[in-house]
Amino acid sequence: MSVQGAPWLERSERIEEEDPDHALKVLKIPKGAVVADIGAGSGYMSVRMAKIVGPQGKVYANDIQQGMLDLVTKNAAKAKLTNVETVLGAVDDPRLPANSLDLAFMADVYHEFSQPQIMLQKIREALKPTGRLVLLEYRAEDPNVPILPEHKMTVAQVKLEVEHEGFKLATVNEDLPRQHEFIFTK
Repeated sequence: MSVQGAPWLERSERIEEEDPDHALKVLKIPKGAVVADIGAGSGYMSVRMAKIVGPQGKVYANDIQQGMLDLVTKNAAKAKLTNVETVLGAVDDPRLPANSLDLAFMADVYHEFSQPQIMLQKIREALKPTGRLVLLEYRAEDPNVPILPEHKMTVAQVKLEVEHEGFKLATVNEDLPRQHEFIFTK
């Protein structure tokens, strides 16, 4: 999504359509945690996670578009948050510090990767040994989810692709209105 599409990321309907606060609550992210919002866009989820981890924690808001990172900076400042650091990534590297993350989070991002295997390898390197990878993806199994098919994924598809890169699927949360929430460990 381009920067021009950023208002869609901040739409008020997102609360009802995706229940982002519940998606994060399920993860039980502790205060002081270091997390990455990969494909952060405007920082919609980054801001929420920064409030959860508190001032002792840190959120790396990662995107491949500087314009999106500028919006993250603006939105974090508006929320009076000082624990959000933007990181300009590349299509084949999120450019996150090695062995630094308790959680790598992607909301409707993984399916957009042009080089998913390389990105997963780089994300795996950035995770601590006990770190988790979380993907939110619209349910392809549900024809009633009003999203284009190319922006949806099945449980089987995600499990196959992500586990192939050294992750283990721990849980799939199906409590969200339109998305699967995949929780992987290293």
